Amino acid sequence: MNYFYVFSGKKIKQALIITVAILFAAGIIYSESENVSVFSQKPSAVYSVVTDKKVVALTFDISWGDKRTEPILKILEDKGVKNATFFLSSPWSKEHPEIVNKIVKGGWEIGSHGHKHVNYSSLNDEEIRAQIRTAHQILSEVTGTSPQLIRLPNGDFDKRVLRIAEELNYSVIQWDTDSMDWQNPGVNNIINRVVSKAHPGDIILLHASDSSKQTHEALPVIIDQLREKGFEFVTVSQLMKLAQVDNKPPVEDTLLKQIH
Repeated sequence: MNYFYVFSGKKIKQALIITVAILFAAGIIYSESENVSVFSQKPSAVYSVVTDKKVVALTFDISWGDKRTEPILKILEDKGVKNATFFLSSPWSKEHPEIVNKIVKGGWEIGSHGHKHVNYSSLNDEEIRAQIRTAHQILSEVTGTSPQLIRLPNGDFDKRVLRIAEELNYSVIQWDTDSMDWQNPGVNNIINRVVSKAHPGDIILLHASDSSKQTHEALPVIIDQLREKGFEFVTVSQLMKLAQVDNKPPVEDTLLKQIH
């Protein structure tokens, strides 16, 4: 017995639309999985940690100038903040060993901020290695310790940079809260942004370069208000020991437009 199925033009059109939609959705899922693979697979960058403890890491990037760092160190000392992390560029460190020595004597943690202030993702593999190794050698000589944390210039990296950093025994450190102090948006804006966004396990980005002219004014209030909310301060290394690392894709507007 022969059966004949008659499909209307409307049903055929609906079937085609559904098929195209399924294929389109599958393509998006595949594309997105490719995009996030850098961050969901090891090696990866650290933005914050998952913890119930009310702890945050204050971090300061320094690339140039000698006017802003010492006032910030004085504030940390006066406020009894013994745990903070400074990411130092190696040329700055070589030029200002006396300030670096104050950071070391203060007991604050030191990480690398690389050598040349360029986007490492634009370099080839050997150039990336050379930048990290050069910074490591200089910082080791100036500080007397070997840094194991690195915050890349402009927060810029790709999967090659992550892989090479790991090969050189470095953990790449980003941030979850950007103070935006590098834009000099006003002291109150810096304070409100940090205090409102801070959360347990947070890594907070601040700067101690001369280009950030309002950080030293905002910092005492930030410290006081975070303490009032029950937060304690730890170094990045201490934070990483607390809990599982929370990796996530970076926010573009805070990665590639930094002026450190």
